[in-house]
Amino acid sequence: MSAASKPAVPVEPRRAAVPAARRLSHAQAVLGMLIVTLLWSSAGVVSRQLQSASGFETTFWRSAFTVLPLLAWLLLTQGRGLAASFRAGGAALWVSGACWAAMFTCFMLALSFTTVANVLITMSLAPLFTALLARGVLGTPIERRTWLAIAGAGAGIAWMYGHALSTEPRHLLGSAVAMGVPVAAAINWIVLQRRGGSIDLVPALVVGAVVSCLVTLPLAWPLQTSSHDLAWLAGLGVFQLALPCVLAVVLARHLPAAEISLLALLEIVFGIAWTWLWGGERPEAAVLGGGSLVLGVLALNQWLSLRASRAARGSGV
Repeated sequence: MSAASKPAVPVEPRRAAVPAARRLSHAQAVLGMLIVTLLWSSAGVVSRQLQSASGFETTFWRSAFTVLPLLAWLLLTQGRGLAASFRAGGAALWVSGACWAAMFTCFMLALSFTTVANVLITMSLAPLFTALLARGVLGTPIERRTWLAIAGAGAGIAWMYGHALSTEPRHLLGSAVAMGVPVAAAINWIVLQRRGGSIDLVPALVVGAVVSCLVTLPLAWPLQTSSHDLAWLAGLGVFQLALPCVLAVVLARHLPAAEISLLALLEIVFGIAWTWLWGGERPEAAVLGGGSLVLGVLALNQWLSLRASRAARGSGV
C-alpha cells in the first residue's frame, strides 16, 4: 500500500493536544509529510524489481516484514503498556486493523494485474469515498465543491479506463482490486471519526499487517521467493510501510487533516514518476490525461477545504 492508501478526510477530527516543547513547526511537519509520501511512493518501482515473487506471495512478505518494526516501535514507546493499548482500542481498533489489512493486501495484488499509475490514481479516490460515507454515516454535509470534485474525478476515471473495457480486461481487474484500498480507507476513517480521533493508529497497523499475513499465507504457499526478492520486500515492509505509517501518525497531531490529504496526493505524482524513470513503465496517454484530471480536481477540492478550515478557525467558528 501505500497511504497513501492513507485515509483522507473532508472534516477534521479532534486531535490530542501536543505539549508545546514537543510541538513541530508547520514547516517541519510539512517536510515530514513530504518524506512520508516519498517513502510511500517507492512501492511501485520496487515491485517492478522483483524477479520471481508476485501476487499473494509479495503481499505476504511485505506485510510480514512490516510487523516486526511496528512491534519494535510499540515496545520501545509503550513497553509494558502495549497490551493495555490494544485493549483500550476496543472494537474500533480491530475494525480499523481489518481495514488496514484490506489496504495492504489489495494494493500489492493490484500491482500484479495493472500498472502503477492505474493503481495509484484509483487509490486517490479515498477523499471522495470518505466524504460520501461521512454523509451517510455521520451526517456530515457535502459541500458543492466536493460534489463537483466527485463528478470531475468520475470523468477522469472514465477517461482512463474506458478504452480498456474491451481490450485490456487485466487492467480492469487490477483497477477493481485497487478500488478496495480507497473503500477500506474511507471505512477506516469513519471508524476513527466516531471514536473522536482518540484511537492510537499504530496498534491498528500491527493488526492489519498480521491479518494480511494470515489471509495471504495459504494462498501464497509454498513460499518460493528468492533471496533477491526477499531483500526488496524487506525494504518495502520497513521503509515503505512501517516507517512512513508511524511518521504519519505522529504528523497527524501537527497538521490539519485537509492539509495532510492534499500533501498525500504527492504520493501519486512521485510513484508514477519513479516507475516512469526507473521502472520502464510509461503511462498511456489516456492514463496521463484522466489521471491529471482526477488529481487536479482532488487537489483543488482539498485546497479549498483547507482554506475554508483556516478561515473558520480564524473567525473563531
